[in-house]
Amino acid sequence: MDPITMAMALAQFAPQIVKWITGSDKAAEAAGQVVDIAEAVTGKGGTAAVEALRADPAMVLQFRTALLQVEADLDKAYLADRADARARDVALARAGQRNVRADVMIIGAVVGLLACLIVLVQFQDQVPGEVVGIVSTIAGLFGACLRDAFQYEFGSSRGSADKSALIEKLQR
Repeated sequence: MDPITMAMALAQFAPQIVKWITGSDKAAEAAGQVVDIAEAVTGKGGTAAVEALRADPAMVLQFRTALLQVEADLDKAYLADRADARARDVALARAGQRNVRADVMIIGAVVGLLACLIVLVQFQDQVPGEVVGIVSTIAGLFGACLRDAFQYEFGSSRGSADKSALIEKLQR
């Protein structure tokens, strides 16, 4: 059985697997990792690993725990990457320099969003619906860029804070 099919079969025991292997250009890699974890936990290969998990709830718990550890490791790497970027910004500020690249990115996103909104308002009667849809989508992308910039500068959602607290607990 190929890794993606096998990983989907394993998703019945840990639904977050679906998130890892759908909509990703690294689906095969993620699926292979999930299958490796299942085989390591069960000591069996292929569909025998799925059957072993079906038969033993304690083994399902071990499988889920192993997946949560992998997910926590990925979150730690993501947060470390962000921490490094923020540390760079702090170092630049202490040296009396500006992060020109970030400023240009923000200005570009604001200008792009405003341009899209102006086009939508000024030319709404003159452009076909398809163009309105495309320009609206582009405006949404610029808005998402601004949202991400604000989350970077000021922190993100409470859910992210909860995740950070969980990661700190896991590190202890």
